[in-house]
Amino acid sequence: MARLSKNFTSEEFACKCGCGYDTPDKELIRKLQRARDIYAKPMFITSGCRCPKHNKNVGGVSSSAHITGKAADIATPSGKERFLIIKALLEAGFTRIGINFSKNFVHVDVDSTKPSPTIFSY
Repeated sequence: MARLSKNFTSEEFACKCGCGYDTPDKELIRKLQRARDIYAKPMFITSGCRCPKHNKNVGGVSSSAHITGKAADIATPSGKERFLIIKALLEAGFTRIGINFSKNFVHVDVDSTKPSPTIFSY
């Protein structure tokens, strides 16, 4: 386990299949740390890096930013916390945010090949 920033470790971003892929993009971590500092509470990463096989198994799109380590999903246990987390993410400079209401998480990425700025739901 490697410390990626003051509040995040490689373990939190590791592919859930156990393949060992746990190296997220440095810009993603820098912005997440800034958002974490603004939010001033722990943020729980539910999905970070994904190998192509795991991404396919969880239903991710083939062009998912998770495959390149440029995306993270953050748990949002309530509407209030979702609002505060999104507010912090915007203040930290994120311009691509996805909201998944049914699974209670927010997706952020720093993939410059995708449309930005945008907020989408899925």
